[in-house]
Amino acid sequence: MAVRIRMKKLGRKHRAFYRICAVDARRPRDGRVLEELGTYDPSIPDTDARTTLNAERLQYWLSVGAKPSDKVRVLIKKYGPQGSRVKEQQAARERLAQPKPVPPPPEPVVVPKRRQEEAAAADAVPDAGSAAES
Repeated sequence: MAVRIRMKKLGRKHRAFYRICAVDARRPRDGRVLEELGTYDPSIPDTDARTTLNAERLQYWLSVGAKPSDKVRVLIKKYGPQGSRVKEQQAARERLAQPKPVPPPPEPVVVPKRRQEEAAAADAVPDAGSAAES
């Protein structure tokens, strides 16, 4: 059986999410998988935090002859067991796990009472004039 390591597309329209999976080569891209090996989320702003890989299982599948797709080969080269950007990935994951700073709420807007009193007086003036006419 020929095994490939591919990205299985999930998510919704304009919000893709991929699982990196070991798949029988005769199966369709989004079909049944042998094992899930990691994920890739292109919507994460920090490029190094987008990929997670299970290094032990990935190494196993590569050792038994699984062939990665072109895109997965690039991800393995960068973030695999001996990847060139593993340290940057760990730092990015730690930054992503930090809580986001929440700004303080804005000061409430207070309308001065004079303007309210003037508006009430302006409304009362036409009523008084119309009462005098009748």
